[in-house]
Amino acid sequence: MTTIDFYLNDKWSQTLKNIAASGQISENVLPYFESKLVSLDDNVALVTVPAFINYTLMSQNSDLIKSCLAEVFGRELELKLMQQDDYEDQAIPKSLPVINDFITRNIDSNQTFANFVVGRSNAQAHLASLTCASNLAIVYNPLFIYGNSGLGKTHLLNAIGNQVKTLYPEKKVGFVSGLEFVEGVYKASQENRFEEFKRVFQDLDVLLVDDVQFIAGKPKTHELFFSVFNELVNNRKQICLTSDRTPAEMRGLEERIISRFNQGLTVNIEAPEYETSINILKMKIANSSGPSQLTVDDDVLNYLATNFSQDVRSLEGAVNRLLFYSINFPIDDDRDHISLKLAVEAFKDQIKENKNELNISTVRKTVCDYYNLTKQQITSANRTKNISNARQIAMYLCRKLLDATYDDIGREFGGRDHSTVMSSCEAVERKIKTDPLYLKAINEIEGRIR
Repeated sequence: MTTIDFYLNDKWSQTLKNIAASGQISENVLPYFESKLVSLDDNVALVTVPAFINYTLMSQNSDLIKSCLAEVFGRELELKLMQQDDYEDQAIPKSLPVINDFITRNIDSNQTFANFVVGRSNAQAHLASLTCASNLAIVYNPLFIYGNSGLGKTHLLNAIGNQVKTLYPEKKVGFVSGLEFVEGVYKASQENRFEEFKRVFQDLDVLLVDDVQFIAGKPKTHELFFSVFNELVNNRKQICLTSDRTPAEMRGLEERIISRFNQGLTVNIEAPEYETSINILKMKIANSSGPSQLTVDDDVLNYLATNFSQDVRSLEGAVNRLLFYSINFPIDDDRDHISLKLAVEAFKDQIKENKNELNISTVRKTVCDYYNLTKQQITSANRTKNISNARQIAMYLCRKLLDATYDDIGREFGGRDHSTVMSSCEAVERKIKTDPLYLKAINEIEGRIR
């Protein structure tokens, strides 16, 4: 540690003591003031914090912090708060195997296989990614992962990059988005640097492309991408791609490129099912900054998993909202314990909005989660007992809760006709009257939906 580091640490320690002694911050909130004074330039004190919740709470008390800084330094100072990850990205660039203005994205060291929560909805994509990272260009080349936004596709690409850097530190890894690739082609065209552009990408050992759908509809980009793709695959270099749709659904993409995408392995990620959502919530809460003794009731986790499981980002945002609310608006002044009563209060406006958006897809997904099935299974022609049973219940609940027409429900369940839906609903109604366990299961599912 340098002399200036000792100086800054000492001054910031004094500042934090003054903040605590002021009596304006409760003892339960003080742990969230975990922070570090990293620089003092031009009368601006740059302070880093570990997480968003620390940033929020300290920002709310910026006047107090500046007052305490002035006491310690003997002069007025401006305060600049930054999350540690943002500061590192800005001030200390992570090592990139490739340094070139056509490849500028860094591998996010915080997104690894170790902190990727695996469940039925993403198990195939996780296993395929881990296999690719450990056996470069031996299997699954290219690896194509598709799914809606916010489900973890980018996390898996970063995890592949981090795994490669660990297992094969000599390998060159390039990470770009489809949009960045398009911009690179445009830049190369403007500066007449096509050969250099191709050379940069063809020199890679691993190419990671996020949101590759953005190259669609751009002929010049297709030409260069096709050239790069062939060169890498022919030289046994690994390519991993993500998209919000399958190769066949990418309109405006040349058939020869679609054919190349399909030659490897295509896997999808779906919205997290109930159990995976619970595990994600537990991990996010455990990794949050704040009192280590914080406890969250199981029914709170159930409440969040039921209402915010459309994607991982929504779950993460729900955790941030819950922690923020519990600190600033505690019930019975209990900041170390989060009850269902507090959670309902924290999300009363958002949950109300979500309920207004209840639709067939939501009902179908809840039934799938309850019976550990996928959307493909419940909408398929499969007539095995467990799948057929779940399908009938889902149709019945769509009719009961949404008052949807038989035709609308049939379209959402594999294109079935109205008579099939009608007979399914009648079968459920008959069984409810004779089977208490069957009725209990339906009530539990309905409770999750509501």
